[in-house]
Amino acid sequence: MNKAAMSAFRKPAAQSGFTLIELIVVIVILGILAATALPRFTNLAGDARAASIGAARGAMSSAASLAHGQVLINPAIVVSNAMPMEGVSVAMANGYPSATGIAAAAGLSNSDYAILPAGTALSANNPAVGTGSVAIQPKSIAGTATGLKCYVMYTESTGANVAPIITNTPPVSDCQ
Repeated sequence: MNKAAMSAFRKPAAQSGFTLIELIVVIVILGILAATALPRFTNLAGDARAASIGAARGAMSSAASLAHGQVLINPAIVVSNAMPMEGVSVAMANGYPSATGIAAAAGLSNSDYAILPAGTALSANNPAVGTGSVAIQPKSIAGTATGLKCYVMYTESTGANVAPIITNTPPVSDCQ
């Protein structure tokens, strides 16, 4: 057989790459995935605020428990209603950090959180903070309408062996 006849029996060369249809299908699938995933990522700031408030609440709870444990072990550690914690003098009330001392005990800094002391009046942007309490807000939303909906409140102990009350008021989901 001659070369021309042999080339008629040869297999066609294998296709390499994607066809236009395959490329369009992949782009459409990626577009659908992006459209369903995008709403989840649009509220990352709200999720971060909620996590920050949760962390502040956990830090205050841990600090109150640690301080109370130290007082139970060694009552003489409290001098003039204060005790040292991590090199900082923490104001105490009934064996727990007081409202004025909890931020220092928990390591909450003014650069990250707005610390609203007792006597802060209710306004369009701030929660009311009663006597013996302190409110903690993420610094990024302090003084805004969202700040009124995103804070944790610490109310100091009212008596011997009465634990302080730490609440998310309103729920952390409102930080969104």
